[in-house]
Amino acid sequence: MAVQEARHYGEHATVCAGCAHCGRTGHRRAVAAFLARRDELAAGHGVPAAVAHSPVAARQWVSDELAQSARAVTAHGREAGPARLDLIRRGTLRTVWGAVLALLLAQALTAVEAGWTGARTAGLCTALALAALLSAAAHTHRARGGLLAPLTGEDNRLSTTRTVAASWLLLLSFSLLLAVRLLPLRSPAETGTGTGTAVTAPAATAFDLARAAGLLTALALVAAVTVTARLVVTAGIAAGRLQKVRADRPRAADLLCDDSGRACLADVQYLLVSGTVLVLAAAGLAHDPDRLPGVPWSLVLLLGVSAAWHLAAKCAEGVRPTIHSVVRSREAGDLDAPIRTGDDIEIRGRGFVPPGAGAPVPLTRLVVRIGPVHAHVPLVPVPGGFANPTDTALTVPLPADVEPGRVEVSVVTAAGVETNRVTIDVVD
Repeated sequence: MAVQEARHYGEHATVCAGCAHCGRTGHRRAVAAFLARRDELAAGHGVPAAVAHSPVAARQWVSDELAQSARAVTAHGREAGPARLDLIRRGTLRTVWGAVLALLLAQALTAVEAGWTGARTAGLCTALALAALLSAAAHTHRARGGLLAPLTGEDNRLSTTRTVAASWLLLLSFSLLLAVRLLPLRSPAETGTGTGTAVTAPAATAFDLARAAGLLTALALVAAVTVTARLVVTAGIAAGRLQKVRADRPRAADLLCDDSGRACLADVQYLLVSGTVLVLAAAGLAHDPDRLPGVPWSLVLLLGVSAAWHLAAKCAEGVRPTIHSVVRSREAGDLDAPIRTGDDIEIRGRGFVPPGAGAPVPLTRLVVRIGPVHAHVPLVPVPGGFANPTDTALTVPLPADVEPGRVEVSVVTAAGVETNRVTIDVVD
């Protein structure tokens, strides 16, 4: 019944493919139907009588039923994806223009006593110009979520390093545009120079390298962290140590969490420290908009320590999937015996379920290579999750096509990484 509901909601989503609300509602209902079906099968209900007499056949039927239901939910989410990305694009644009409106209100309130100045006009015009450029960029990348497109990694998750670097680049761009707009308003008297330097002195003061050195160093630092983190991840994937499973969609929580959705201290501290220093630099720009904001070297050093922590955590991230042992799975009351065709084997190790692969569909892509035979690992549901497979152990029946003798066993994870090979003896 739950599977039929999931298929029904999938058909409904096809009709309303352009509606973000219908897509989200239908997807939530399909997910709820799948979870109800999983808990129903975990309790032992709904298994056909034709396979209920055989534990092996019943387990395989349950696994296939859950895999089919999970694929239906995934297909529904894929159909609702464009509408969701369009909703994200509109949300980012509302945020950008909301920031411009907030700047206008703040300037209007502070101008009640001090009066409206040319610097305020220049700041508002700069914000409008930058918002227009960002809106054009969002329209160009509208198929990938607008402004989130350059901040999203290849695994379809928001990148913490890219977000921090983009924030600093945005501050520098605003500062440069504002300084350029304010140059015609500056006079030689304001810089303490004579009329002979009326052309060059304002520019030299606005773009004073000694004052802007901290800002440029901070920008170079976060840019270097972004490139280095990319190289570390690429090297880890190439070596098979780091497994990346593509996410369904980018989420704001990706900035603070690892691929499995758990809070990551290295990401949290890097985002917090970088954001704090960025806010202080923006406050300095608001206090003195005529020049590029200065960042104290103590804050630059703090940012460097935070970046080093983040990169060290990136280097230590990941573990290569490894098989430690392969044993015969023994039920209560069974006698000790060698591995025979048709027996269940338990593979013990680590890294079988990489971060982000705990969903049903990635779990169905887990394959055990037993000699020339590729055996898919059956899903064993329990209330709230799955008992098989897990990150450290998985159980799979030995296929009948496996010939007796010495056979090599390896595991291919959902990320496509193959483990080491372990030899077992299969008796007739």
